[in-house]
Amino acid sequence: MANLSHDHGDHAFCPVHEAINILQEKWTLHIIRNLLDGPKGFNELSRAVGGCNPATLAQRVEKLVGLGILEKTIHSTMPPRTSYALTEAGQALQEVVEAIDRWARRFLKEPVA
Repeated sequence: MANLSHDHGDHAFCPVHEAINILQEKWTLHIIRNLLDGPKGFNELSRAVGGCNPATLAQRVEKLVGLGILEKTIHSTMPPRTSYALTEAGQALQEVVEAIDRWARRFLKEPVA
């Protein structure tokens, strides 16, 4: 198994630490999960994610664009329309989302109403 040590005594770059810092932000994995089935416009993404206020969603997608996880396309329609899609790096997170899904189905119980 890979060395997943979290000892940062020497302040060396730790890819796991950096990835967790990115993915732990609220709504980030929801955004990625909802874009796995293809590009979405901002409003469509907002509805798909559900519960995220527009300012937070805008902040998260812009950060993910800056990190190279999403790409933003501005369509030259009237009015202009913006859509977001996963880049290769974003698509590679499908394995992470699927691993979380497998873990949750195995260990989490459905809440009682």
